[in-house]
Formats: sequence, C-alpha cells, structure tokens
Amino acid sequence: MPVETTHADRERELAALLDLFARQPEREWPEERRRVAVLQRMLAAEQAAA
Repeated sequence: MPVETTHADRERELAALLDLFARQPEREWPEERRRVAVLQRMLAAEQAAA
C-alpha cells in the first residue's frame, strides 16, 4: 500500500538536501539539485492552490 507524502515531508527533504549542499559545497550534486528543483515546484504549486 503506498504511503502518502505530505507537504511537511517535502519540506523536510528539501531542507535536508540544502543542508547537504551547505556542508559539502565543493561537490556538484547534479541529481540532488534536480530533486531540489522538483520539490520547490511541488511546494510552490501546493502554496498557490491553498
């Protein structure tokens, strides 16, 4: 059975990724940066719908 992902889950994931970038700025993190872009779009869409 699929587990529902909440707004708070997305915010936590985004915060964790941004913290990762801050702790290791010398790395490029291409896949993680794409995920950040997706999360930001999802969160913005949720806020616009509210």
